[in-house]
Amino acid sequence: MLQDIVIPNIGEKVESGTVVAILISIGDRVGLDDGIIELETEKAVVEIPSPFDGKIVEILVQEGDELKIGAVVARLETDDAVDKVVPGVHGEVEHALPTPEEKVLDEGASREPVPKSPMPPADSFAGDEDAADEQTVPTALPAPAAPSVRRLARELGIDIQHVHGSGPGGRISDGDVKNHVKFQMTTSTPESKASFGQEPQMDLSDFTRWGPVEILELTTVRRITAERMSQSWRTIPHVTQFDRADVTHVQEWLKITNKNSEKNGAKVTLTAVLLKVVAQGLIKFPSFNASLDMHHLQIYRKGYINLGLAVDTERGLLVPVLRDVDKKSILDIAGDIRDLVERARTKRIKPDEMEGGTFTVSNQGAIGGANFTPIVDWPQAAILGVSRAAVEPRYINGDWQPKTVLPLSMSYDHRLNDGADAARFLQWICHALEYPMALQ
Repeated sequence: MLQDIVIPNIGEKVESGTVVAILISIGDRVGLDDGIIELETEKAVVEIPSPFDGKIVEILVQEGDELKIGAVVARLETDDAVDKVVPGVHGEVEHALPTPEEKVLDEGASREPVPKSPMPPADSFAGDEDAADEQTVPTALPAPAAPSVRRLARELGIDIQHVHGSGPGGRISDGDVKNHVKFQMTTSTPESKASFGQEPQMDLSDFTRWGPVEILELTTVRRITAERMSQSWRTIPHVTQFDRADVTHVQEWLKITNKNSEKNGAKVTLTAVLLKVVAQGLIKFPSFNASLDMHHLQIYRKGYINLGLAVDTERGLLVPVLRDVDKKSILDIAGDIRDLVERARTKRIKPDEMEGGTFTVSNQGAIGGANFTPIVDWPQAAILGVSRAAVEPRYINGDWQPKTVLPLSMSYDHRLNDGADAARFLQWICHALEYPMALQ
């Protein structure tokens, strides 16, 4: 019996992904939960498992294909008829086959986009209502566009159903959305033009005039990073507060702590101490553990502290989230960091492990640099940047003493917090880092 292997629901708000690896060949026998493909989403690289035992008879995707949830990846031949269900990422059972209604609404269920009727000439509607009805795209069908294009349209306040697609079958591209915005701006009043936050796309020069040029396609992670950073920069009025913490006692405490814990293999890093300090600080300064909703004029102060940790990987920057950091010991936090960082770099991080962050820490100390100005990960309210610690002399009680000093830079949303608030919060962090023993 032939069975379809489809993309299951793999995380909240995950609508699609790009095939980065095909793990099977035609004729292979696979077992239940054996990997079929690797799919790169906005959150992580996820291995899509087989929901059946059987032999692969058809592969319907190629590396580089963008697939939506429910898309058919391959077909296999099983010995027995089985009810087609696959486990969801959270353990619940989900039906893998879309219903007939879902097939209609899911334009990504096959590799071909849903055909969209071409825009008829304006005069074809005059005096012929029946002809107009036949050529109009039904409003029940979604516009054929990738999730990134839909997101761009939402950010610009555009109804994507009104955008004319120039691609095959009427598929809508980023350029189509931007052209629609330009048309709206040239035909609208000055007041309505101000509502569009996207500046017109500038054409690049012909760089080949001065020498050879290599053109590379954006990876999924780099594209998503670019989109989110652009959105954060347009949305948030950024201010960055700088300070320097004396971590001499922290470094000495780490040496003693790690020497005593060598037997069980645990190792505490400065990053683990930083996360614990930040978590305790967010309890005292809850306005930095919040989100601003300007549309409804509301502030959301979260009753939980989940810290995002920026991780440098070969695919780009990923930000796994450590949950309930305020409730954990420094030793527990250190274990969570090792686990999440290792899995982020080996493409084993789960999509839902990169969601729900309330504040982010970006530690570049291992790379170097004196200071930097990180961009807030909207809708969070702030992000802490950490640079490389260095030993320098400080004049204390009439004497020069060597001290290990850690540069810190915290960018924040100035709509939610003022400069005095940021200065107090960062000062609190600096003082707390001097004596971490009290935070265990």
